[in-house]
Amino acid sequence: MAKLCEGRVAIITGAGRGIGREYALMLAAHGAKVVVNDLGGARDGTGDSDVSPAQSVVNEIEAMGGEAIANGENVADFEGAKRMVDAAVEAFGDLHVVVNNAGILRDRMLANMTEAEWDAVINVHLKGTFAPTHHAVAYWRDRSKAGHEVSGRVINTTSVSGIYGNIGQTNYGAAKAGIASFTNIAALEVARYGVTVNAIAPAALTRMTEDLGMGQASDEDKEAMSPRWIAPIVTWLASEESAAVTGRVFEASGRVLAVAEGWVRGPSVEPTDDPTGMGVLVESMLAEARANSGMDGQPGGPPQSPQAPNSKGGQ
Repeated sequence: MAKLCEGRVAIITGAGRGIGREYALMLAAHGAKVVVNDLGGARDGTGDSDVSPAQSVVNEIEAMGGEAIANGENVADFEGAKRMVDAAVEAFGDLHVVVNNAGILRDRMLANMTEAEWDAVINVHLKGTFAPTHHAVAYWRDRSKAGHEVSGRVINTTSVSGIYGNIGQTNYGAAKAGIASFTNIAALEVARYGVTVNAIAPAALTRMTEDLGMGQASDEDKEAMSPRWIAPIVTWLASEESAAVTGRVFEASGRVLAVAEGWVRGPSVEPTDDPTGMGVLVESMLAEARANSGMDGQPGGPPQSPQAPNSKGGQ
């Protein structure tokens, strides 16, 4: 088997379990040296820090002849993220790949969501993507300016809950939509240094999703939703082969591998400075516009409201 990532050094956050674990194992199988980062907390981010899940994955990698170290830094801690990047370079001499996978869930309908539930999810997902990426890009920029050839890869984790939208996840969806935009903009900024930035919108049966209806799936469906199906696209994006691909979002599961196309300008009209005529103009544009995509990625797919909320409380 050809090894796509031979000699490359990769940081994978949230890699102690689930999807991140599969990434770590496959990248290691393809020759990467891996920093397995995981706080070891509960899926909502609570609980004491515990490096044992990360160490367990390190043990698996070493048992198959690979190289890895465990890391327990909090990815949303700006200085902690720098220490993680420094640890990779100190242990393995370089850094080529950052996979921002760490995340938590605190689902709640908007009217019931607390400030703490909002802040925690935004912090882990959005800042927890920014901080490691910032320090990795700073490292690659300095390497590039010093005359070294750079082959950097950032692979972020968005979600169909963010790019399409899911009820009960305004915090999570907002963070994930932000990550998709972050991916696009960062890709434009760092191309000059030899760095690509892409994102995955994965769907898999893990402890994060087992109580969202997936836990009752058939064996066939469970296999199709195994996190192992997502690791191949991430491994390829982490390799030198993917140098021409940047600023893209890919949906990935055992049932689909697709490019998620971003916002595009739809139907338009001549603007007016008279608000009383705006209703007719908006109606004419919406009559020609595609419906927002549902969770299946298709225009008008569920969940979509058949009509706008009304003045008596809506739907």
